[in-house]
Amino acid sequence: MPIKPWRYALPDDATPPTDADRLLLWIVRRQWRTVAAGAAFGIPWMLSIALVPAAIGKAIDDGLVARDGRALLLWAGVIFGMGLLSAATTNLRHWFAVSNWLFAAFRAAIVTERAVRRAGPALTRDKPAGEVLTAFANDFWKLGMVFDVSARFAGAIVSFIVVSIILLQGSLLLGLVMLIGGPLLLASLSFVMRPLQKRQAAQREESGQLTALGADTVTGLRVLRGVGGEENFLHRYAAQSGRVRDAGVRLSGVQALLDAAQVLLPGLFVVVVTGLGAHLAVAGEISPGQLVAFYGYTAFLTMPLRTATEFVNKLITSRVMAGRLVSILAAQPDHPQTTQRVQLGTNGGARELVDPISGVRIEQGRLTAIVSARPEETAEIAARLGRTVPGRHGVTWGDLAIDDLPIDDVRRSIVVSQSDPHLFSGPVRRELGADSTPGADDDALLAALHTADASDAVDSIDGGLDGELEERGRSLSGGQRQRLALARALLRDPEVLVLVEPTSAVDAHTEARIAERIPKHRNGSTTVVVTASPLLLDRADTVLVVEDGVVTTHGTHHDLVRNNPAYRRIVLRGEDD
Repeated sequence: MPIKPWRYALPDDATPPTDADRLLLWIVRRQWRTVAAGAAFGIPWMLSIALVPAAIGKAIDDGLVARDGRALLLWAGVIFGMGLLSAATTNLRHWFAVSNWLFAAFRAAIVTERAVRRAGPALTRDKPAGEVLTAFANDFWKLGMVFDVSARFAGAIVSFIVVSIILLQGSLLLGLVMLIGGPLLLASLSFVMRPLQKRQAAQREESGQLTALGADTVTGLRVLRGVGGEENFLHRYAAQSGRVRDAGVRLSGVQALLDAAQVLLPGLFVVVVTGLGAHLAVAGEISPGQLVAFYGYTAFLTMPLRTATEFVNKLITSRVMAGRLVSILAAQPDHPQTTQRVQLGTNGGARELVDPISGVRIEQGRLTAIVSARPEETAEIAARLGRTVPGRHGVTWGDLAIDDLPIDDVRRSIVVSQSDPHLFSGPVRRELGADSTPGADDDALLAALHTADASDAVDSIDGGLDGELEERGRSLSGGQRQRLALARALLRDPEVLVLVEPTSAVDAHTEARIAERIPKHRNGSTTVVVTASPLLLDRADTVLVVEDGVVTTHGTHHDLVRNNPAYRRIVLRGEDD
């Protein structure tokens, strides 16, 4: 049964802007309904609180002072009703506030994850891996913080305007103090906002560098121990930790100033308005009930003013985090997709895989090897053979453009296994793909392990196939990890399998066994091997020789060794001289 797409997800072709402010607005447009719903409940919630002083003033003047019991009961009922309205709307307002926060964080995570997959290795060459890790662990949640307070901010604006109008009707002086003094208070916070944003960005930068340092160390832990570099790392990590601490201390001073201002400035405002109200009451210009109401208004106004300053504070944080994310969104892959074109065409009824850039032509059902004196050339060809991007010039399959086919179907048809494949933690069967490969059983799994000569790697794991693989397969040797990855690729049994240096980390005897078994295992299927190993080249039906990025000759291994000096220099490394 197909899974119904989540209605809050983003379409595959959603293209976010690479500017921090525009990214936030882009997210707002995609969840404007829930943002509007939050405001629709946030406004009556805060208004129901703001109008309570007015009802209390009426109860005093019309009920207590006038000694009218019915009026007192009426206004008491109004106060009770506003309490019920506040209780009902506060729950719904909070629900939408949290929803907006989570939706914004989720959508930011989606587009960033897509950008990471699109950029591939190019991303971590331009940006430390720790920076990307920090974005996924921290930045998304903080980016969504401004959406959490948006419903309360809408209520704060409306309630401030309503209260100001009420005060203008009761006293022109008090109303003007409210309308002029409130915005001035918020404007005074601008002196704090700019240094706050600058120091938040600095603290985020130092924190990202610390995470990057830790990630690099974990990756190269064996090397560090081998060369005795633990102490050097500890000094570097301690120094960077100190810089993070210093940046946090500098940030905390400005943050504390803003937090204090959120309490102090509204408090001073309350004192001023209350003093003016008392003076007017003594002069007989307002009634006792109006004085109580005015005091209630000024006490209430601390809520919208603090909410407004909180909104500005969180907006700054969200803008800083959005700025970090757009640097990932702007990352471009090493090979622009628009310049690459790989075709799956037909030749006399047999389908073939063609790369017009290099002239590589892979015939169906054969084992083809690609060799070059520069391994990066053949690695780029392998990447092009396996890369497809919807909506761009990419692979065509027969008479159909691959852009018109589901991307998952393409990935099932063409699999590229890189020379340095990744293993992840979890059950061995799942990591090898036995749980996710349709029709895969233990016989197929054991056959793939046999072909890759990886049975000893499985036996070295506690529990074997039912055991747990440690993170990145760190308990295994490099050769064992490479052979397990080869078994994983063979188990997928795709129509086209591209293997990039599949035996670079194994000894000669193991390589000979693998070279003998791969043609038998892939008999009748299209297989491409990117390698300079004579043992693998000897088993290929056709060897393509690449020089300066293009195919210059082809033939069998034996014919090329005998007749092509350039090929001999590449494969035999001068042994024939």
